[in-house]
Amino acid sequence: MLNRRKFLEKLSAAGVLTLLPEVVKSVPVPAGITDDNIAAPAVISTWSHGIPANKKAMEVMQMGGSVVDAVEQAVMIPEADPMNRSVGLGGTPDRDGHVTLDASIMGPDGNAGSVCFLEHIIHPISVARLVMEKTPHVMLAGEGALQFALENGFEEQNLLTPETEKAWKEWLKESDYNPEVNWEDKPNEFHDTIGLLAMDKNGDMAGACTTSGLGYKIRGRVGDSPIIGAGLFVDNEIGGATATGMGELVMKTLGSFLVVELMRQGRSPQQACKEAVERIVQKVPENKIRQVGFIAMNKRGETGAFCLQPGFNYAVHQKGENKMIDSRSYY
Repeated sequence: MLNRRKFLEKLSAAGVLTLLPEVVKSVPVPAGITDDNIAAPAVISTWSHGIPANKKAMEVMQMGGSVVDAVEQAVMIPEADPMNRSVGLGGTPDRDGHVTLDASIMGPDGNAGSVCFLEHIIHPISVARLVMEKTPHVMLAGEGALQFALENGFEEQNLLTPETEKAWKEWLKESDYNPEVNWEDKPNEFHDTIGLLAMDKNGDMAGACTTSGLGYKIRGRVGDSPIIGAGLFVDNEIGGATATGMGELVMKTLGSFLVVELMRQGRSPQQACKEAVERIVQKVPENKIRQVGFIAMNKRGETGAFCLQPGFNYAVHQKGENKMIDSRSYY
C-alpha cells in the first residue's frame, strides 16, 4: 500500500512526464477524421465571384500547384475584374475617391502575411504572400506596403475605373459623406469581400481574403480582411474560416479565429459559423442593421456558413461540382 509521500512522488513524476517534449502531443483533428473519409480536394469561397475563383483554385491544385498557389491565384480573378466593385481593380473608393485595398493569406505551416491601406496595386493578395514569405513581418500598411510592392516588381495602376468614379460622384451628391446612409435597407451593399479556403488532396489547407473594403469609407479605414484571426484564420490541424461583411463587427469578436476554435472544441463548420454570428448578436449592438457572413471548412472537408441578414451566399467546389449555396441567417 502506498504511503502519502510515495503517492505524491509518483503523482509529481507523472505530471513532469506529461510536460516532456517527446510526450506532449499536438491537438488532434476532430474525431472521426481519417484518410478514408476526407473529402479533398475542396474549395469554399464567399459570394458569386467565388464560382470562377473556386474553379481556378481547383485547376491549380490538379496541375500540381501548392494549396497556397491555389488560394492566391483564385482570388486574383476577382481582384483583376473591373466589374467587381468590392475587390481590387474597379473597387468602390473611399469617400475621397481613393481605392484602398486590404488582403491576407495563410498557409498550412501557420505562416501568414497581409497588407492594408494599399493603393495602386491590382493584386494585394500577391503582395501579402511576399510579406509572408520574404519578410519577418505579418502586416505592411499604406505607403510602406506600396514601397515594398514596387521594390518587388509590382507596377502602379489607377484602380479607379470610369464606372466606379461615376458612381462615386453620384454617391457624393446623395449621401453627403455619410457611409451609414441606407445601411438598414441595404445590408449587403458596399462590401463583398472574397474570402476563400482550399484543401488539397493531402489534406493541407490554406486561405486568402482580399477586398477594397467598405465603400465610401472614411479615408484610412481598415477592415477585418487583413487582420489574421478576424477576416481569415487557418489552422492546418483543425480547419479554416473567413469572413465577409461589416469588418468592424468581425474585428470586435475576432470572428474567424473564434470559428476555428469552436471547431477545435468539436463543433461542425456549420455550428461554429452560427455560434460566431450569435456572439456578434450578443456583443455588438449595431448588428441589427449590418451584415456579416462566415464560411468554414474542417479537415474532413465538411463546410458550413452562417450570416446575420438574408442575402449572403457562398460557393463550394467539391467532388466535381462547383455550386452556389444560400446561407442561413440569424434574422
